[in-house]
Amino acid sequence: MSNLRTLGEFIIEKQYDFPHASGELSSLLSSINLAAKIVHREINKAGLVDITGAAGEENIQGEAQQKLDVLANDTFKAALQNRDQVCGIASEEEDEAVAFDGELNQRAKYVVLIDPLDGSSNIDVNVSVGTIFSIYRRLSPMGQPAENRDFLQPGTEQVASGYVIYGSSTMLVYSTGKGVHGFTYDPSIGSFCLSHEDMRFPKQGYIYSINEGNYIKFPKGVKKYIKYCQEEDEAGKRPYTSRYIGSLVSDFHRNLLLGGIFLYPSTRSYPSGKLRLLYECNPIAFLTEQAGGSATDGERRILEIKPEELHQRVPFFVGSTDMIDTLHGFLEQHPGEY
Repeated sequence: MSNLRTLGEFIIEKQYDFPHASGELSSLLSSINLAAKIVHREINKAGLVDITGAAGEENIQGEAQQKLDVLANDTFKAALQNRDQVCGIASEEEDEAVAFDGELNQRAKYVVLIDPLDGSSNIDVNVSVGTIFSIYRRLSPMGQPAENRDFLQPGTEQVASGYVIYGSSTMLVYSTGKGVHGFTYDPSIGSFCLSHEDMRFPKQGYIYSINEGNYIKFPKGVKKYIKYCQEEDEAGKRPYTSRYIGSLVSDFHRNLLLGGIFLYPSTRSYPSGKLRLLYECNPIAFLTEQAGGSATDGERRILEIKPEELHQRVPFFVGSTDMIDTLHGFLEQHPGEY
């Protein structure tokens, strides 16, 4: 305990290592820290108060919004707006980007893209969920409202990204381009404390994560890779272990710690994929590369894809580099085949 470092202390200590060092970025990360604590508190009350279940609305993707989706979205939006370091946000739960109209907000340098509550349908059954966020420097002139072009930047332009996982313990994991660091929430002192410094993907893992219930709809290359994972091969330590939670943050977090691959391919139902490039894939890909892993859509590096719309979907493959390379081999043998 004598060497305990809180998230706030760590941010201040490392702020001059940021590629875009500034007190504003440190303050922005602190606002995410605050909002995460509030969402953590509300999730821990789920089942005791009326915050579970559907909210009665659908988001722009046609998915039923959960009550906690709305609560988490409102919490992060308010925290980011009130610190005056953000000129606008784009959220999976908002139809359009939100430009903050405060005078100080309009002079701010940053925009934030966020999935406020990833895997929220799991709340009702007490399974881990998360928040995913991504930070960019704005492109539009300061002193004016944020514009769509501020949000439609490729992932290579991210200043920082991270996620919060609300599970058996609550953790905040983030990167500013100088490694990936994890902080575990200590409710006794009300702070996130450094618990996982410089997190790294094992080059080779032995876990694969995919919703095999959709197997019949997968591209042929993905089907071949799944069969490869299931084959007996003592030298290659196969068959691999299959683990799928249905919460991107939860599946990714496990594979980051233990080594593995997460697959969410295109299907006949979703030929362009289902996960959102801006709110899920880009921030997770940024963390992955900082931790020594790989993230692709099966053909391209995720971070190099130029977004065309706020809610754009892409296929997503992310994890240990050797596993991604093997997957690509199967995809290249069966291009475009189902």
